[in-house]
Amino acid sequence: MQTLVTGTTGQVGRRLVPRLLTQAGAGDRIRVLVRDAARGERFAELGAEVVVGDLRDEEALAKAVAGVDAVLNVAAAFRGVPDEEAWAVNRDAALALGRAARQGGVERFVQISTNNVYGTGRGRPLVEEDESRPGGHMWGAYPASKIEAERGLLAMEGLDVRIARLPFVYGEGDPHLENAMAWAPRWAPQQRLHMAHHADVGQALTRLLYTPGIAGRIYNVGDDAPVTTVELYQLSGMEVPAALYDNTDPDPWHNIVDTRRIRRELGFRPIYPSVWTARDAGAL
Repeated sequence: MQTLVTGTTGQVGRRLVPRLLTQAGAGDRIRVLVRDAARGERFAELGAEVVVGDLRDEEALAKAVAGVDAVLNVAAAFRGVPDEEAWAVNRDAALALGRAARQGGVERFVQISTNNVYGTGRGRPLVEEDESRPGGHMWGAYPASKIEAERGLLAMEGLDVRIARLPFVYGEGDPHLENAMAWAPRWAPQQRLHMAHHADVGQALTRLLYTPGIAGRIYNVGDDAPVTTVELYQLSGMEVPAALYDNTDPDPWHNIVDTRRIRRELGFRPIYPSVWTARDAGAL
């Protein structure tokens, strides 16, 4: 199977591609789409085919999908970008890629989404059938554009779409965990964050990519032990500020997801069941 991967220079993509290349079977090939040829050199050295182009260029998309069997759309624009860019990349480019894939005869399309699409909580872990309810402290152009991309892709006839909703991703030198401390002072001490290590994101996406018979399925991805704000401070070796205990959590189940479907249907089991496990393994 030949697979096209987008978003390969982001935090998830740059760690995912080497895993895909390592695990590839004898007949499997990986193609990556990059905007800058220089940033694709490390993937070429690992054995990937590099195509230079922009997701927002339809001619580049047609070239990128030519001859491939599957697409893994990891590309995303979120923190620190204007809303119009988030919509252009997360929805418009994703749908354009889906149309190009369908026209090019691509068999499978794995769309990377986010558990932020659920919006407000339900008083329990969120399941894949839950509708999106805009709201909550993490709502904005990023989840709004991602849920629109999901809906548009799933509505495309003749395209085998599978969707992975990722939580907060960390590990292997990713600064995401450190960056979270900029938001932590605004959170309640008991507020929880659902997470997944890059190794577990890699195994989840690989399972979505290669498993037959799951067209149209959505899968929550996450570890077994969401962490509290207090634990984030402890992980970072920082003292918990006294003012933190004045904060309240209006939505205790915000972004806490149920992962039974991916465990039951795809055999997913976290390599790192918690961030503490990853820390003890030296995998942060």
